[in-house]
Formats: sequence, C-alpha cells, structure tokens
Amino acid sequence: MLIATSNEIFTLENGTPTQRLAIDGICCLDEGVRCSAIGLADGQVVVLANDQAQPQATGIGDPVECIALLSEEPLQVLLGTEPPHVYCLNGDEPARRMESFDALECRQSWYTPWGGPPAVRSLARSGDWVFADIHVGSIMRSPDRGATWEPVTPDLHADVHQVATAPMEGRLYANTADAVFVSDDYGGSWEHRKEGLASRYGRAVAVHPRDPDCLLASVSKGPGHGRDVQGKLYFSHDAGRTWTRALAGFPEAKGNIDTFHIAFDAEGIAWAAVEDQL
Repeated sequence: MLIATSNEIFTLENGTPTQRLAIDGICCLDEGVRCSAIGLADGQVVVLANDQAQPQATGIGDPVECIALLSEEPLQVLLGTEPPHVYCLNGDEPARRMESFDALECRQSWYTPWGGPPAVRSLARSGDWVFADIHVGSIMRSPDRGATWEPVTPDLHADVHQVATAPMEGRLYANTADAVFVSDDYGGSWEHRKEGLASRYGRAVAVHPRDPDCLLASVSKGPGHGRDVQGKLYFSHDAGRTWTRALAGFPEAKGNIDTFHIAFDAEGIAWAAVEDQL
C-alpha cells in the first residue's frame, strides 16, 4: 500500500517506511497493480511504476483534488479538480475535459460555505461506473467510465465529503456532514445509517476489499477550523446498521480524520492517519 504526505510517497514493509517518490504538491493518488497515478496541486500527474516516476503533462493548471485509475495498459485516468471539472487522461495525450460533466444543469446549485469554488472532492469506481463527490453538491454518476454524467437521486445530505464503492454490485457509501448513507442501486436510492454514531459530521469512509458490509467511517463534532472537534473512528460489519467506535490502541484526535485518511490495504488491514500518527 502506498502512503502519501504532501511531498513524499512511501511504502511500508515489515514496519519500515521506504520512500518511493519525493515531489512537492501531492494532493491524491490511486494505486493500481503495476502502476499508480498521483495528482499534484499544479494540475499535473505522475505515474509511478517499477520505482520509476513518469510525469504526465495534463495541460490542466487547476489543483487535482482526486484521481481514479481506470486502466493501466493503456493508461487511462480520470481527474477531479477545483473548480469542479472532470478530465480524462489517455496515455501521453493532454487531458480532455468531460463535456457531459460540464453540461450538468445542477452545477448552478453547487457551492461552498465559505464562498470559494466547489470541487470534485473524491472519485470512486466500480466496473464501468464512476462516482464523483461534489463539495458541496451531492454525487454525480457515470455508467460509462466518465463519458456521460447525471446526478444520483438526491436522497442523501448534499454536503458529501467522500464517496466509496464496495465489492458488491450497486453498493455505494457516502460520508457526509450528516453521517453515512448507503445505496444498493448505484445511487438510485439511499438509506441513512447514523444510529450508534456519537457525532454526525462525517469526513472519510473506506470499505473492505472483499466484504461489502465491512467499512470504516470518521466523524466529529463539526468542520473544525482550529477547534477541538473530537475526531473519532468507527467501524461496522453490517453496512452501517450498527457502529462500534475504535478505541483499543487508537489515539485521541482533536481535529477531523479527513477525507482519504482511512483505508484498507489489499489484505484487508485497516489504516488511519491521525494527525502525525499512522
């Protein structure tokens, strides 16, 4: 599993970190089998394969907030940015902005509480389906690897902080400013799964690679902005119908456990980045 800071990429083997890449402005990554794609704050992408880093000139210029590796050979990557656009990068060609995403009528309602530009905060995929979490503006979905887009049924809280797919056809999770929602029909309908969570302001969500009912979610008392909001990590083995707080050995967190800061590795081991601890 790759572990990223703002300027380094590591692997962790037998408890020892090994640096794989050093570069400024790391915003996001998606790990594949033979290569991984890393999005940077200047809009560029770096492909990491066989310990070799290959910069890809995208021609974007906006920060890449999230990335989805659709294909390794040939290389095909979706990029989500701030302002909210989705780009497709094919091999060495410049990234192409997806016109169907830009043409969504609901774009006019997207916003941020502080008045800045909205963003595509996270991307998730399952087969040909791709889901884009808009902050703030619910979730958009594509059934054809990003070629065409439409909104999901807006039965969930619009302030979505991360979307994640699961190893089950149609299953989708979203962690929002009002806790976790789950869909079993690719976002056609949603159920609110909040019972048992001490706080409801959600940020990150991660799903076990083989068990669609096993997931992690982080919650807190609010967005933070320098305050002690008491970030907490919960796990569920029944798709969020019940939740258990992670306590044994888990550190106290004053701030939020943020988007992308929890994950499962390929073996199903759960990881969390809490302030300066992993």
